[in-house]
Amino acid sequence: MESQATYNYKIVRQFAFMTVIWGIVGMLVGVIVAAQLAFPTLTDGISFLSYGRLRPLHTNAVIFAFGGSALFATSYYVVQRTCQTRLWGGPLVPLTFWGWNLVIVLAAITLPLGITSSKEYAELEWPIDLLITVIWVSYALVFFGTIVKRKTPHIYVANWFYGAFILVVALLHLVNSAAIPVTLTKSYSLYPGAIDAMIQWWYGHNAVGFFLTAGFLGIMYYFVPKQAGRPVFSYRLSVVHFWALVSTYMWAGPHHLHYTALPNWTQSVGMVFSLILLAPSWGGMINGIMTLSGAWHKLRTDPVLKFLIVSLSFYGMSTFEGPMMSIKTVNALSHYTDWTVGHVHSGALGWVAMVSIGALYSLFPKLYGREGMFSKGLVELHFWIATIGTVLYIAAMWIAGVMQGLMWRAVNADGTLTYSFIESVERTYPFYYIRLLGGILFLSGMFIMIYNVVRTISNKGEADEAIPQVAAH
Repeated sequence: MESQATYNYKIVRQFAFMTVIWGIVGMLVGVIVAAQLAFPTLTDGISFLSYGRLRPLHTNAVIFAFGGSALFATSYYVVQRTCQTRLWGGPLVPLTFWGWNLVIVLAAITLPLGITSSKEYAELEWPIDLLITVIWVSYALVFFGTIVKRKTPHIYVANWFYGAFILVVALLHLVNSAAIPVTLTKSYSLYPGAIDAMIQWWYGHNAVGFFLTAGFLGIMYYFVPKQAGRPVFSYRLSVVHFWALVSTYMWAGPHHLHYTALPNWTQSVGMVFSLILLAPSWGGMINGIMTLSGAWHKLRTDPVLKFLIVSLSFYGMSTFEGPMMSIKTVNALSHYTDWTVGHVHSGALGWVAMVSIGALYSLFPKLYGREGMFSKGLVELHFWIATIGTVLYIAAMWIAGVMQGLMWRAVNADGTLTYSFIESVERTYPFYYIRLLGGILFLSGMFIMIYNVVRTISNKGEADEAIPQVAAH
């Protein structure tokens, strides 16, 4: 194939395959953690399998190992195709793959051992943080170097989103991880008290905003039009979407710190910007879904498109829910409850995982010169299992969360609490079982995927039930 020689597909193949592997690992740890909440004595006495150690392993694995690998794979593919040039960077390209996977392995060793900086989504200790910095700078050089040597005059909008994600994540990582090392495995944050909390949630929410949103919108803006065989609904709206999103997201972090020692005005700024965020978020969601204008019939027969479009529906839902939960009065009910967990997974499973899975199903046949995935039927099966699993998970957490919030603040006529905390825990158990079932279903879908991917890669002849592919640029 001409494109195989023109473009560097080896790195895309490596990252794409590891996305599926790390997805299975991260989600398996998630299922174990969900099982621990449903059955609290499950891993009693085994320190490295305790909830407190596995939970950060789960978040790091799904965000940075699974999500990160998906972003590396798709950004390297998209930037080459839309710039019509091979990846720039020579040895920096494989360095990003091996370095990123080394970071993931180090995380999988240190977190269960309890070696942690205790910062949400930034638990890794300082030597690993330095390694991440080297890898990320290499990634930036490769990506922007490719854009500089592009053969097209125009920079396609997906690359703007990828570019913003790369630059902002670098800034977030450097500022939030600033620490004073004490030993090789222990450091203390550079910032005191409330300032540390403020910096942490500026980082934490923007990890959501740029790692888990801007990067994956890059995926959406390439793969939805490509799979639908239609141009983006409104290119002008995509540009407005980009600038509105990147200029407002940075300010939303303090909504994680309502009713804390943070100054009231700071909390209010976070709330206001979170509410403003609804507009660009929904603008992007509408732009993605309306790209199907004139091609809605394809949803009936193309399960890859189903993944991509349903992911956008979840994106719209979670970006409506987030701003609502940032309102102080709503937050008084929702915060510290499982509603927050439901909201996070509505975005993580419904949006991030499903848009990644859709993009990968679109990518694998192209990367290996196949007509389509080995089995279109298995893609369809994966779609329904993943969707049902996600809905079970988030619905259970929403109901549990609202119930917890109401029980915690119910008071008797004399001002005493109506319920003890343990009563609210007891009432939550049925929902923990449903959440566990939802997680098991989603994980099962990933096993179906790896089987389908391996068969596609090894299938030298005609792929059965081939999904028709949209012509290349």
